Amino acid sequence: MRAYVYDTADTSDQREHHDTGISKSLEDLSRIGVLYWRFDGDSALDQLNDLAAERQYKNRDQVVISPEAMGAVYEDKVKMFFDEHIHEDEEIRFVLDGTGFFDVRDQDDVWVRIAVEKGDMLILPAGIYHRFTTDTKNYIHALRLFKDEPVWTPINRPLADDNAHRKEYIKSITA
Repeated sequence: MRAYVYDTADTSDQREHHDTGISKSLEDLSRIGVLYWRFDGDSALDQLNDLAAERQYKNRDQVVISPEAMGAVYEDKVKMFFDEHIHEDEEIRFVLDGTGFFDVRDQDDVWVRIAVEKGDMLILPAGIYHRFTTDTKNYIHALRLFKDEPVWTPINRPLADDNAHRKEYIKSITA
């Protein structure tokens, strides 16, 4: 995992790095509620299962985002995932294979890009503005974890500005 300020002046494809050279630390991510773990080796699944039990994640599924897996809808889906949005639940992802980017808004509304790869476990809090894209390799295989039934319901900006989960999130990072 590597996190840095996203270069909004760079108008190239969203799957490019857009790296300003300004790094962000795990502490910076933690201040905005983003949690990160690295699970490697033979015990990776056990570590993941322990965390899932501790955080009461009851359900999981897998998703492969690639042109081969998604066919003709791939480009439209990647564009849709890149629309700025929130969820009313945590977004929990463990990367099984491949690479991609999660972009999150920090407390100053600046985009922070989080590059993820196999073994990275990322939790985005409910109410945080974010978006996702594959990188130029156009492939990621991830395990999605859920506290309840699997739901992926984005609420796009600006509609989410008045959402109760968004307001609670803002309170949590400004307290």
